[in-house]
Amino acid sequence: MKKFLLSILLTIMAIFLVSCNENNIIYVGTNAEFPPFEYFDKDKIVGFDIDLINEVGNILNKEIKVIHMDFDGLLPALQSKKVDMVIAGMTETEERKENVNFSNSYYEAKQVIIINEDNNYIKSFEDLENKNVGVVLGFTGDALMTEKDNSILKRFSNVYSAVLDLKNGKIEAIVLDSEPAKNIIKNNEGIKVVNTDSLKESYAIAFRKDDENLMLEINNALKKLGENGKYKELIDKYFN
Repeated sequence: MKKFLLSILLTIMAIFLVSCNENNIIYVGTNAEFPPFEYFDKDKIVGFDIDLINEVGNILNKEIKVIHMDFDGLLPALQSKKVDMVIAGMTETEERKENVNFSNSYYEAKQVIIINEDNNYIKSFEDLENKNVGVVLGFTGDALMTEKDNSILKRFSNVYSAVLDLKNGKIEAIVLDSEPAKNIIKNNEGIKVVNTDSLKESYAIAFRKDDENLMLEINNALKKLGENGKYKELIDKYFN
């Protein structure tokens, strides 16, 4: 009988410890095809967003586990509780805010156009009319060009496939966020960036509507990173 009771007690303690451990883990969804914010270095996910969320985890004394998935699957994964939050260079839009909450903004960007170096006829968004334009499914460029509705859009699941089609002449331009575009140009010969007058957009971390406490914790941690100089360190590391 004593052995039986001891066995039950040990089982309860094990369940309790696992539960405590799970509560100490934050599962974070991302799309690791958006350098320098998130990308694969061999089999490890790295980048500005990843360093940022790990610093947040240090402040909260929480373990961060990052999960890679397709960009357009991130918010469905969040809402189905496969992850606790999403950080993926995601723009806070009114449409997305209908379904999820966003943290305070942690970065501002804008949309640019990537073209081949010998292309001298595309100099603005107006020049994309009736042109074959690549966008990444779910990215801001996708929403922007869909709204304009005057180009022939080809949607890709990742940036690298779009760049390959651009180089091979299958599309004439790509609309993409400014910092990833700079990274693409740096690592690919024969293409260039056309800067535009598009409005700035804010990147933020997404949460479920009922996770306001977690959002407040993350906002407080982001504020501390701004105050203790860690945020500036990361900006200098990835963008300066």
